Amino acid sequence: MKFSLSREALLNPLQLVVGVVERRQTLPILSNVLLSLEGNLLSMTGTDLEVEIKGSTEVVSSGEAGEVTVSARKFLDICRSLPDGAQVDFSSSEGKAQIVSGRSRFSLATLPANEFPSVDEGEQNVEFSVSGSMIRGLIDSTSFAMAQQDVRYYLNGMLWEVTHNQLRVVATDGHRLALCDGPCEVAVGDKISAILPRKGIIELSRLLADDEARVSIGSNHIRVTGADYCFTSKLVDGSYPDYDRVVPKGGNKLVVGDREQLKQAFGRTAILSNEKYRGVTIQLVNGAMHLAANNPEQEEAQEEVSVAYSGDSLEIGFNVSYLLDVLNVLKSKEIRFTLADSNSSALVEDASGASKATYVVMPMRL
Repeated sequence: MKFSLSREALLNPLQLVVGVVERRQTLPILSNVLLSLEGNLLSMTGTDLEVEIKGSTEVVSSGEAGEVTVSARKFLDICRSLPDGAQVDFSSSEGKAQIVSGRSRFSLATLPANEFPSVDEGEQNVEFSVSGSMIRGLIDSTSFAMAQQDVRYYLNGMLWEVTHNQLRVVATDGHRLALCDGPCEVAVGDKISAILPRKGIIELSRLLADDEARVSIGSNHIRVTGADYCFTSKLVDGSYPDYDRVVPKGGNKLVVGDREQLKQAFGRTAILSNEKYRGVTIQLVNGAMHLAANNPEQEEAQEEVSVAYSGDSLEIGFNVSYLLDVLNVLKSKEIRFTLADSNSSALVEDASGASKATYVVMPMRL
């Protein structure tokens, strides 16, 4: 195998795939990146057996076609260390890869390409094209609510639901829920559901650009293909909880306030909240929201924010970190809280209705 390429053209696909390669692997081959040259197209593939990312670029001139695997991290570090605009000459033979650039020469150990595992797609249930920036927006609006290392493994990921001309994504850790809808041109009869693993979501968000992406969802895998990448991930095998039951309905206490003012007030109050429980007490009165927090050192913080509210006085407690997460992803000028009583979850939305995101935060006893 042999090819020549500029440092920048080599770095772009290499940086796309190296994120999925784990530093510590039980199988040495999984620390490597697969290089494959066919004609003028150089492909690079990295995998951890759950998620696979393939990046591609065109070589300067026709080289010698072939396949080989080299250490992903070492290859990336070598390319990064070279000066801007450097030309890189790559060749491999007899278990070694030679990398030459100017007066620099490197020799890396290789492993056979036929030992490199591939993530099998399986049968596909639905395929559609959609804007990459739209998917990234859905992920950015909801991914913070995914669980981390929960024993309910299906919560350590994100639910994707495809219905007629709509893609919905849902994330929850059992204490808060984030839901967001986006348009897509797809005709399906029954709803198609898939749970993407947490690592897959993080890597996909990094890959998505503004151009069109082709999404293919199967029974065991999802594949997203863009202009210069191909992302494949296994799906989480399990049943996602019925999130619709969690979304509160019939709340009669509406609170509308300035998002930035509320975010700053919650942030200041959080400073003196209990470091473990992060509780803050919210008291609603006509035209105002009073915030209070304290900690085991008997320290206390109090804030008052003007809001549009008229109704009975209500006192309710929340984890302030959960509220701040929502206020950080909503971009509207004003937000709306919908509440029922001190024991019911809060529904948080964009007051203007422009955002298709819905957030549910459970109360906590303080």
